[in-house]
Amino acid sequence: MARSKLEAGSVVWITGAGKGIGRALSVELAKRGMKIAASARTRSDLQSLVSQSTELAGSISSWPVDVTEREEMSKTASAIEAELGSIDLLVCNAGTHSPVTAENFDAEAFNQLLDINIMGVVNGIAPVLPRMTARSSGRIAVVSSVAGYRGLPSAPSYGATKAALINMCEALKPELEHSGVKLHLVCPGFVRTPLTDRNSFHMPFLMEPEDAARRIADGIQRNKFEITFPWRFVFWLKLGRILPYWAYFALTRRLAAAGK
Repeated sequence: MARSKLEAGSVVWITGAGKGIGRALSVELAKRGMKIAASARTRSDLQSLVSQSTELAGSISSWPVDVTEREEMSKTASAIEAELGSIDLLVCNAGTHSPVTAENFDAEAFNQLLDINIMGVVNGIAPVLPRMTARSSGRIAVVSSVAGYRGLPSAPSYGATKAALINMCEALKPELEHSGVKLHLVCPGFVRTPLTDRNSFHMPFLMEPEDAARRIADGIQRNKFEITFPWRFVFWLKLGRILPYWAYFALTRRLAAAGK
């Protein structure tokens, strides 16, 4: 039976759960007594996550799947509900990043990020949303990024995918309210993950994944639409959204020069 509130016993499907934010969120929600269906491509990551959950109040089970495989995602959603019960919360977290500049501009790099970061989310929502709307309950959390607020140097592909997710959630929110489905848009700043470990530049207000997971879980339980952090970093990026282009490009030119 589906729950209107996110509480102990709720069934949560999290994609990209093998590492980083998804892994930390799986543990955090399992601590709160929830039943976690953890998905990722790498089985060994999921196995180690499951072994970590033995002393938690809830449970974590392994559901390996590639988010770019539409049919497999649909089958996984059905299998989770058959074994664990109706999915109360879907967290579309799987995503990747590949730096792109004007010098190495590449169509394949764009295509890969579009497939994982956008269609991977769509492939998760598509089989779950009709079930939620049919019972007039459920939650979907989409993990985007503050990089989607405005264009940043070396992130034309990553930022474009995250901006698309923000736009998609803004478009869906009013409709889903009438269907009884709650939507959450998660826009983290820099969080220490295997992806950010590749960055050679300074990352202001870098957070640990466990801290990010607590903030996401708290935001969902408080029914917040936009869950974004850390606030000091977010403040400056949101200010950048309202700057005129001449002022904004004056800032990003400096960032681009610093990255050379």
